[in-house]
Amino acid sequence: MDTDINTFWEVLLWSFWFFIWIAAIMIWFRCIFDLFSDPTTSGWGKVGWSLVLIFLPWLGALIYLIVRGKSMGERQMAAVAEAQRQQQEYIKSVAGTSAAPADQIASAKSLLDSGAITQQEFDALKAKALT
Repeated sequence: MDTDINTFWEVLLWSFWFFIWIAAIMIWFRCIFDLFSDPTTSGWGKVGWSLVLIFLPWLGALIYLIVRGKSMGERQMAAVAEAQRQQQEYIKSVAGTSAAPADQIASAKSLLDSGAITQQEFDALKAKALT
């Protein structure tokens, strides 16, 4: 058997098959990750799908995509939405909440009374708090 690659078309063909194998492996792993991240599938269901995906990897992945493809997308979208919600909560917790204008003015007044700021600085802080 001659395994030398001599022409452009042979290189193109090998590249095509290499791409197909990489894509198939990515799909197979995506099915495995989805299977084990699905909380609604029972343990026995996970065992059954695992056996199908292990012993019939490419056919099993295609069957998995046909049977559970829609719910795969829904779970992925729910996971993305949850990650965005957690990110928003984190940003809010890090940024903190600004004090109410009355609290800001009271704080500025106490600084004015203690002599830490001048009347002009107090007026500027008061105007900023009211905007």
